[in-house]
Formats: sequence, C-alpha cells, structure tokens
Amino acid sequence: MPNHDITSPLITSDHLILTVDPLPAADTTSAAPLSGTAGGNPFTFLGCDESEALTVPVPMTVDPFKNNTPNIEGVYEWLKMLLCLPIAILRLVLFGLCLAVGYIATRLALEGWKDKENPMPKWRCRLMWVTRICARWILFSFGYQWIKRKGRPAPREVAPIIVSNHVSYIEPIFYFYELFPTIVASESHDALPFVGTIIRAMQVIYVDRFSPSSRKHAVKEIKDLNNREGLPAIDFLEYCYFLREPQLMAGALSPSNLVHSSPVTQSSLGNVSLGKLMFRMFTQFHNFFEVEYLPVISPLHDKETAVHFRERACRAIASAMNVVQTGHTYGDIMLYMKAQEAKQENPSSFMVEMATLESLFHIRSLEAVEFLDKFLAMNPDPSGRVQYHNFLKVLRLKACPLSEKMFAFIDVEKCGSITFRQFLYGSSYVMKHRGFHQACEEAFAECSSAVKGYIVEQELQDFMQHAIPSWNENEVHELFMLFDDDNDGRITKDDFHSCLKKNPLLIAFLTPHLQHKECGGNNGVLEIV
Repeated sequence: MPNHDITSPLITSDHLILTVDPLPAADTTSAAPLSGTAGGNPFTFLGCDESEALTVPVPMTVDPFKNNTPNIEGVYEWLKMLLCLPIAILRLVLFGLCLAVGYIATRLALEGWKDKENPMPKWRCRLMWVTRICARWILFSFGYQWIKRKGRPAPREVAPIIVSNHVSYIEPIFYFYELFPTIVASESHDALPFVGTIIRAMQVIYVDRFSPSSRKHAVKEIKDLNNREGLPAIDFLEYCYFLREPQLMAGALSPSNLVHSSPVTQSSLGNVSLGKLMFRMFTQFHNFFEVEYLPVISPLHDKETAVHFRERACRAIASAMNVVQTGHTYGDIMLYMKAQEAKQENPSSFMVEMATLESLFHIRSLEAVEFLDKFLAMNPDPSGRVQYHNFLKVLRLKACPLSEKMFAFIDVEKCGSITFRQFLYGSSYVMKHRGFHQACEEAFAECSSAVKGYIVEQELQDFMQHAIPSWNENEVHELFMLFDDDNDGRITKDDFHSCLKKNPLLIAFLTPHLQHKECGGNNGVLEIV
C-alpha cells in the first residue's frame, strides 16, 4: 500500500467513472404513480422543507348556495298551484303596474338632478315615496301580505351602516321600502332595465368585484357617507366576503346595525331562474318573510381591526340565524357555474371556500376559475377526480419519477387520483410561494440565450434532455408547444412566465439546479470530471 501524506490527492486521475445500477424506466402507460418513488416535496428548491407536506382542508359538508325553493311535489302543491293561477294573473298585472308607476316616479325625481355627491333634496325624496309604496305592493304581489319584524332599526346617527344577509331578490326590495338606504352594489346592476334607474336614485355605491381600486374607492365612499347627513348605507354580507375588503362590511369601523332577514319560502341562490321564482311566488297563498333587527355592534376599542370587527358582525348574524359559517364567496359560485356548464354530475364538489384559500395564498377568484378550466380538461370522472395519466396528458408531461413525485405531492389522500380542491391548493402553494418568481427567472435564463432573449425548441431540447435524459424529442416538443401559445416557434419571456403562471407545477421540471436529474440516464454510467 503506497504511503501518502495529508497533502497527497486521494484520486490521482482527473476523470473518474462509476458504474451504478440504473433505475427501471418509468412506464408511460402507468395509471398511477409507482409506490415508493414519490415521497417528499418536489418543490424544495423554492425554499420549503423536504418533509413539508401539502395541507388541504377537508371540504365543508354545508352548501350555502343550495337553493331552498320547494319543488312542485304532491297533490297539495299541484292543487294549490292550479287554484292560484287566476290569482297569479292578477298578481302579475299588479307587479307590472307597480313597476311602471315606480319607474315613472323615479325618473321624475331624478330629472335635472346633477349634484349626486350630496343627499337627494327633500322634494325629490317625497317623489321617491311613491316608488317605495310601489315596492311594498310588489312584495304583496309576490305573496308577502305581511312581514314579521323583530326589533327596530337604529337611528342613522347611532348606526350609519346596516349589514344584512342576502339570499334572495326580496331583501333589497324590502329595505328599499323600509329604509330607502344607499346600497353597496355591483356595477352590473346599473344596466338592469327599470331596476337600474331606481338603484341610481338610492345614490348607490358601485363596486367592481374584481378591481382592487374599485374596492378601495367604495371604502372611501362609505367613509364620506358616514361624515355627512342623509341616507343610511346598507351593505350585504356577500360584499364583505365576495369583495375581500373587510372595511366594506365594517363600514370603515363605524357602528353597524345588524339585520337578519329570512324570506323562508324561496331563495335566488342555486340553479333556479328568476322566472321560475316569480311563478312559484305568484302561485302561493302566502309567502313568509321575517326581519330581525339585532343590537348595534360597535368597535371594541380604537385599535380593533376591520377584519376582527367584520368577524364579530358575521358571528352575530350567524348566531341569530342558527347557522354555521363557511369560507365560501362569490368565487365559489363562479366555480360552481363553470362546473355546471361542463356537465359535471356534482358541480358543488368543485367549490373550494375561496375566502379560506385567499387567506392562505392570496389567490383571486378569476385565477381559481382558470385552474378549473385546466382541471376540467383532465377529464374528471363522475366523482370529480382526475387520474394520473390524464394529469400528465394535459400538462404535456411523461411518466417519470419526478412526475410521480409531483402527483403524489398533490394526492394528499394517497389514493391515486386527485380532486380539484387538491389541484388548486397544490398549484396555489407553488405559484404563491416566495421563491416561485425567482425560480421562473432563473429557469428562463438557464434555457434561453442571453443574446436572443427567447427560447427556441432546440434549446429546450438540450435543457430537458440534460436535466431528464429519459425524455425524447417528441415529448419535449409537446412541452414546447404548451409554452409557445402563439405558435411562432419561440418562447419569449412573457410566454414563459404566462405559461408557468397557468401551470405552476411545471417549474419542478425547469429548475436550473438540476437536482431532479435521473439516475440511469447514461446507461448506468456516471462520469465525474
């Protein structure tokens, strides 16, 4: 054995060849990830821990958007409907007449009024009383001959903001008659025939659900409203959560009069048309409606946040209604409708409680809908689950150890298939991670030429085959076509980032660190130079 001192090199050659046993090639027809090859977190390069597992909350069993309008079932319901048909015709005439008179009165009240920043003059408000009386007769035509009330609304100087739940078309009509408030409403309401004109007379605060600047402007409008005399402002719970702006419901931390309203015989939420609802209301002897004015809720102290104030108000109304609170928002309705359009058997299973998801990852509703489009392209089975091979097909991937590891990371139940909730949480986890943007920048720099500033197919071929040698040219071509959305034969930086934003899981295959390089790619021989 030769003698060596501590300064002698242990390896005398500058070229070492090691022979290793190669891993078996992945079966591209595999229906599910191979057991034992998919453990750990494949996104550790983003800065997360190897043992960190994806957490997906268990879905709520409560569906707050389920329509509660009774179906026409049984002899009694059919007989009652037939008996009420003549009455329904009279009610329809009354409804049309009241709507026409109210519309004319409102147009007269608005004629020549330019100063919309200040409260409506008293003589114009007196004209609006005609419309308010018409609103009460409209409720009468719908079968609400009497409305049960508990408590009384607080004076405006005590509680300038009124907060109510919103489950139907009926509550806004009632509040218009009872309080004639300024309302916070979606901009889309302005375009409604007849109704849009009446809403404008209420000095509505318009807000765009998907515009942060619009939401901030609405908060400012509420603050300004609190500082001047005039109409109280009413804010429905849907805008608190659907707009993700807690100050909207908190009324800029003003004392709020909470109201619990329950039109118990019908609901506008769910898969039901306005025409069907009106017909059912017209053909009922009487519809029940109960309104309860709860105690005024005020900030606990000067340092109470709008979020905490909002949560206290929500709990108070939920307690009065004896219902549980969920994290659903208007975004969940968007997901439900998208799944329904796609003919899914159980559209409600695609709702994910967007308020919870946003609090974790700051994901927007429109982004969630785009991910649902991608998931639906994976051909979910009747139970709403996607199999491994369909997952790979849509993401233009091949079955390999990294693909298996990625799928297993999302498949938190370890059952070989994933739900939309799991796919959305996994994609959001990656896309909103603090290291995602930097990883995208580094991946593009690694793939592209510094001179051209874009990626051609050969460069992606070289990169992928160096990182994962088992990929062939056709498989890399499929991936290239996913990024080259405009089919111009090149992937610009905007193309690259846009594709990864829509398919954030792909970043695992494009990290420049090549920590996922497969063993066995060189026929069991690993060369170290």
